[in-house]
Amino acid sequence: MCFLNTATAATPPVFTPEQEARIGQIATDYLVAHPEVLVTVSQKLQAQQRERQQQVLALNVMNHLQEIVADPDTPVVGPSSASVAVIEFFDYQCVHCSRLAPTLEKVMGERAGAKFLFKEWPIFGERWPASEQAAERGLAIWKAAGADAYLKYHNGIFHTGHTEGALSSGDIENATIAARMPSSWKPEVMSAALARNDDLAQAIGLTGTPGLIVMPLKNPSLSTISVFPGTVSAGQLLAAIDKAGY
Repeated sequence: MCFLNTATAATPPVFTPEQEARIGQIATDYLVAHPEVLVTVSQKLQAQQRERQQQVLALNVMNHLQEIVADPDTPVVGPSSASVAVIEFFDYQCVHCSRLAPTLEKVMGERAGAKFLFKEWPIFGERWPASEQAAERGLAIWKAAGADAYLKYHNGIFHTGHTEGALSSGDIENATIAARMPSSWKPEVMSAALARNDDLAQAIGLTGTPGLIVMPLKNPSLSTISVFPGTVSAGQLLAAIDKAGY
C-alpha cells in the first residue's frame, strides 16, 4: 500500500516581524478612525447567527411535526381547511406573553383562514402555582367545550393583565365563567398534556416563553417554517404566515 508523502519544506514567512507589527498598527488605526466598519461586521455576524439558529429550530420542528400539529389535547382555533398553522408556546404568568396577546388577537383577525394552536407551557408553575392552574383549566375547557369556549377563557386570562405572580384563583374562575362553563362542570386533570408540551418545547429548542412557530400544514420545508424564540411584531408574524403559503 502506498501513502501520499505530505512532508514539505518549511515555508519562509511572507513578512518580517517588524512588517507584521506595522500592518497590525495600520489596521488598528483604520478601525479606530472608521468604527462603522466594526458595526457592519458585528451586524453581519449577528445576522448569520440568527440564520443558523433559525435553521436549527426549523429542522427540529420538521423532526416533531406530529407532536406539534396533531396532539388532541392542544387547543386549536381556525378552519379545518387551513393551509398554514401558527403555534404559540406560552405561560399565562409571562409578562411578554401578555404583551403579545393583543398582537396575536389582531393577527388572528387579519388571517382568519389560518389555524392557531395554543401550547400551554407553564414554565413559571413552580414559582407561581396559578400559572399551572390556569394552564390546566384552559386545556380542560378545550376538551370539554371546544374552540370558542377556550378562546374566551384564554383571552379573559390575558385581559386581566395579571402576570408575574399576580394572577389569582378568582381570575381563573371569572375567566371560566366567561367561557360559559356550567357550574356543575368538573375540570379534567391535564397534567400529562402539560408534560408533553414541556418535552416538545425543549426538543424544538425553545428556552422560554413566548415561542412561536409558523408553518405550512402540507409539505413544510426549512425555507417555509419560521420560528420566533421570543416576542414578535404583528408585521413579522403576518409576513411569516404569508411566507408559509397563506
